[in-house]
Amino acid sequence: MNNSFTVNQIKSLKPKDKPYLVRGGKGFAIRVMPSGTKTWQFIYTFEGKRKWYSLGTFPEVSLKDANTKYKDALSLLEKDIDPGEFNRQKDEDRRKEPYMNDLCAEYLEKHAKVKKRLRSWQEDERMINKDIKPRFDKVKAKEITKRDIVLMLEDIYDRGAKTHSNRMLALVRKIFNFGIGRDLLQTNPCNGIEKLHAEVSKDRYLSDAEISKFWKGLEGSNMTDPVRRVLKMILLTGQRPGEVLNVEWSEINGNWWTIPAEKTKNKQEHRVYLTETAKKLLGARADGFVFKSPRGDKPMHLNTLPHAIQRNLPLLADVPFTPHDLRRTCATGITRLGFPRFLAGQVLNHKDKSITGVYDRYEYDQEKQKISQRWERKLQKLATGDKNQANVIPFTRTT
Repeated sequence: MNNSFTVNQIKSLKPKDKPYLVRGGKGFAIRVMPSGTKTWQFIYTFEGKRKWYSLGTFPEVSLKDANTKYKDALSLLEKDIDPGEFNRQKDEDRRKEPYMNDLCAEYLEKHAKVKKRLRSWQEDERMINKDIKPRFDKVKAKEITKRDIVLMLEDIYDRGAKTHSNRMLALVRKIFNFGIGRDLLQTNPCNGIEKLHAEVSKDRYLSDAEISKFWKGLEGSNMTDPVRRVLKMILLTGQRPGEVLNVEWSEINGNWWTIPAEKTKNKQEHRVYLTETAKKLLGARADGFVFKSPRGDKPMHLNTLPHAIQRNLPLLADVPFTPHDLRRTCATGITRLGFPRFLAGQVLNHKDKSITGVYDRYEYDQEKQKISQRWERKLQKLATGDKNQANVIPFTRTT
């Protein structure tokens, strides 16, 4: 079944005024179009009729992969099975009864990305690639049982990712509900499955002593400078970790950072007052994202922050904490300074669900500025231990 094609030969084929065919074996060929598109073909006769079956385009389908597809098609033909019709029916069955990997891909493309219902689709994609795809590579979604899900969650839990097992349960449940909504599935195998890990309530915040240790510990940590600045920015401004990571220079104008509605949790544009310290944390003005990933012109991944914290415990704190706990610490600190909880909510962009909140379009800029400056002075005292220090906090190392 060897063919006479070589990669260099395929690459050297030039388009002509009309489509032409180059044969490389028993029914194995490649068709070159005037546009330059090169399509692998299996040309065969079945029940007295001449047929063409496309094996994909080059270079998307390599010579090696095309040869494998050709051999599979030829094997079907030798068993008196029409390879073109067989694979068309297979594709149709797969569309109606998708494999789990197909369902996950459709969930990401049709639900998370296109409709932008999830701002964290990259994290969903990472979880799918790490745990779902390898486990259910060739399993139809409808064939996955509750027991299959439980075993996957237990494996995740047993490797030490206890909280992650809960996140995975939520994601898989969401994916199956998506499939039901598109009439691809009838039932959700996650129904009745309980979380394996009992998470503590979300009330963790850093005390004054912990803030002081956290600040000093950052300077002695093995984190990169951008990661340190992001963590400090979360504590200083009280904004969500994902919002800080995704800040772009185009959103910064003088003393104000305007977060677009599509980037906020409540889908409302939000103005953040930038103290002198906050502006120093942003660094020198440039283009694109402020806190860029070392892997290109995109923001750092959200998982970078908790991993950096975990690696540097107990240097930063005696009790573990999350990046979001820094936001909660800011909110708690503001109210402890004597400001009403409502105004703290304005700084943190908490949604006001009251009737007044629906009609109130005042942005509280003056109040935000006053609160931010007072919180900055409080952090300065905790960071330096000197109550008489000036308002600017030494957030960066001096050399």
